[in-house]
Amino acid sequence: MVNNLLQLKGQFQTKGARGPGLPQLPKNGEVTAKHLLDLRQQLMEIKEYWHKKQIPFDPLISVYYKKITAKSNRIRRLLGGGSSRASNSIVGACFEGNYQNTHHVITYCVSETTVDDSIDVLDSCAAIVEQHGGTINYEILEQIKKTSKNKWIYKLPKSSFFQVIRDAYFAERFGIRAQQEAVDGWVVVNLYDTGYSDVRDFLDGLGLRVTPDQVLGSALRLSPEQYSVLIGKYPFLVSMAISDISELTPEEFDEAGINPLDIPKAGNEPIIGVIDTPFDENAYFCDWVESINRIPPEIEIRPEDYAHGTKVTSLIVDGPSLVPDLDDGCGRFRVRHFGVATGSRSDSFAFMRRVKSIVEQNRDIKVWNISQGSVREVARNFVSPEGAILDELQSRFDDIVFVVAGTNQTHEKQQKIGAPADSINSLVVNATSFSGETASYSRSGPVLEFFKKPDVCAVGGDTGGLMYVYAGNGGSWVQGTSFAAPWITRKMTYLMQVMGFNREVAKALVIDAAAGWDFLEDSKRGYGQVPIRIEDVVQSKDDEIKFVLTGVADSYETYNFGIPVPVVNSKHPYIARATLCYFPPCDRRQGVDYTSTELDLHFGRIDDKGSLIALNNNRQGENDDYTTEATARNSYRKWDNVKHIGEVFRNGQRGRKAYGTQMWGLKIRKTSRWDNPASAPFGNLRFGIVVTLWEMDGVNRIDEFIQKCSLRGWIVNKVDIQNRLDIYNAAEVEIDFKE
Repeated sequence: MVNNLLQLKGQFQTKGARGPGLPQLPKNGEVTAKHLLDLRQQLMEIKEYWHKKQIPFDPLISVYYKKITAKSNRIRRLLGGGSSRASNSIVGACFEGNYQNTHHVITYCVSETTVDDSIDVLDSCAAIVEQHGGTINYEILEQIKKTSKNKWIYKLPKSSFFQVIRDAYFAERFGIRAQQEAVDGWVVVNLYDTGYSDVRDFLDGLGLRVTPDQVLGSALRLSPEQYSVLIGKYPFLVSMAISDISELTPEEFDEAGINPLDIPKAGNEPIIGVIDTPFDENAYFCDWVESINRIPPEIEIRPEDYAHGTKVTSLIVDGPSLVPDLDDGCGRFRVRHFGVATGSRSDSFAFMRRVKSIVEQNRDIKVWNISQGSVREVARNFVSPEGAILDELQSRFDDIVFVVAGTNQTHEKQQKIGAPADSINSLVVNATSFSGETASYSRSGPVLEFFKKPDVCAVGGDTGGLMYVYAGNGGSWVQGTSFAAPWITRKMTYLMQVMGFNREVAKALVIDAAAGWDFLEDSKRGYGQVPIRIEDVVQSKDDEIKFVLTGVADSYETYNFGIPVPVVNSKHPYIARATLCYFPPCDRRQGVDYTSTELDLHFGRIDDKGSLIALNNNRQGENDDYTTEATARNSYRKWDNVKHIGEVFRNGQRGRKAYGTQMWGLKIRKTSRWDNPASAPFGNLRFGIVVTLWEMDGVNRIDEFIQKCSLRGWIVNKVDIQNRLDIYNAAEVEIDFKE
């Protein structure tokens, strides 16, 4: 027996953020007058450097921080002027140092007036620190904080002094960071945003002419000669550069001979978008596929160039017939297939242009499959141009999702995944064997040394058990992440277009099902292997209660403390897990600080004081919170767009105390990398949450849960697969009013 998934609809409450008090130092922190004067001298030298260069734009200044630094610990008053909003001048961020000593380097573009202000304020602060013995620590600052306003004898405002001391504590030094690395062939380049409105006009003013087809958003495609001129004259202007040509990862397969299958006529099935090599219209399922070739006519398409894309599409259209062991219960799908590359090489800039125009012109397609990837490993400090364009599209269009293959290993030294599998918002899929073991060709994450990629894995075939697929000339036995991704594409399409879930909930359901109750960290498997059957994604066992919620984070806090988890003998006899997914806006020019918005998930019981006791002891944002940035990232996945809280049942474990409220709740805290809310893109952010409760004694209490939810004002919908399928089919019936 199984329980249906529940969909809870109710009212979320919101609350704004607390106003900040005077800044302070960590309890063991101190700042010396010498350090303040060193920072001042560095700014003076940087100012002189820019004067000599006579550059027609505001200075670029990099701050070398002591460690990976939280937004709240970045400089505000220094390089921020009187507004104390230096973060709004950030144009790039990267990591330097080794694994044990990684630290942020953040680049700011500020006016010369702002630099002069920072020089002056550092001088004033150093003089004040000298009067306190040459060193300021936590205790001294606390004493100064108690000084009444009329006893503050200095011209510099007390708030500015406190903020500069805090800025100086976290900032190691100021400097200028320049791009010196040579890149072979044509190059895709991003420049620091110095305030230009048109990059072509800006480069023209610097003596470098580019044509319109060399510009796409913030990215430029430069010839070797143009790139050489750029880094020769303005190396400090290049935030990142990468070769434009990507060698695609090869797939291994053996031909299996001609063995055509029967397939019925296509009906009203959902349409999936496939972006790959061209489609061979000789395939037995060609009537299910609309083939569109976007490869320029001057590029020769060889017969073998049709193989990869056709085989990928065969699984999306008719996977359960080709591989009965992987029948997912999702049926067949129609495909709109776009050929954008040949079988061995891809032009990154052309890929971006084609994908952008394809998605913009085909808004009826909600789920896109990309099973191509680069041999080249992802970079340490920036997302690939290909990954960034996928993220930009998923941020701009709130109803689409890309499912991307995790790329294959081609030699032993190659470990990290390749573009575009570093797309943060996309659902990235690695492969397993038919027995569930990690595929031998798997490459690993994370991305930007932090973001968990791949997200999940699915069967892709491996030595000892290849996957059967089909192309125009017959069947093939294959292996590769290219053939794992379509199985997740099928599930996402079913969840979104047949079951009617938004992409946030659909992605959360897939990831939650993969993680299960025995989730273990694995850089090659993501959150785990997704169950084969769609029922195992949207249903739960009879001793489990699984429900989904969706909402919009439009304030600092979005919460509901009224989830009535059943109580037995004054205890909640449950362990729980929860998965949150959202699609934040991203900016490749920000380097490692790529995602602009953070949603922090808190889920657990509500105590007698009305406070939430988080399952994972997450205290971020509480009055007594002292969570470091490293802990927030490692333990609570801060800045990641997937949050998973999971518990493991232990023998002898007993139920949790039920407080007087007898309620559980969830709270989402939203923060932005932007200090000025008006500058933050896409202020409201939709989220989807999947919660699963497991009854420790094996008792099915779902009816009690539904009843109590209804009494608490929740609208509870049971998600029945057959019922949703019937509704979809009825809605898609074409009515001929002439009859």
